[in-house]
Amino acid sequence: MRADEIRREVLLDAPIEKVWASLTNPKHLSKWFGDSAEIDLRPGGRARFGWSEFNDTVEAIIEVVESPTRFSFRWESVRDTPVEEASTLVEFVLEPVDTGTRLTLVESGFVTVPEAAYQQRYDDNSSGWTVELNDLAGYLSGVSAVG
Repeated sequence: MRADEIRREVLLDAPIEKVWASLTNPKHLSKWFGDSAEIDLRPGGRARFGWSEFNDTVEAIIEVVESPTRFSFRWESVRDTPVEEASTLVEFVLEPVDTGTRLTLVESGFVTVPEAAYQQRYDDNSSGWTVELNDLAGYLSGVSAVG
């Protein structure tokens, strides 16, 4: 049986507003999540994330924007296939805690990925989220103000 989701939870030593801005503002997003980002921050808006080291760009469609607690988007689950045809859902839920912010990430919908692409996509995204969330934590610790 194929796993349908990737789930990560991290405690970030930063206030929720700073974490929110780092997830939704292209200026900040491009500092930890790849190296380029464009976002039309509204449900139905388009986004593009880029990783020049991998010569890779991923298209996305914004699903939910509930500042500063919930943000989600659908992005392509099969390379070179429009988001509308094949996608997984990436959801970020933020919760203030005594030490900063608890971020829960869930990427779901992997059961819809074609069998031939499933394992590579699931493995790449699973390890990728570990790296990216570590990069987010590092970025937040090195930035005094995010707005």
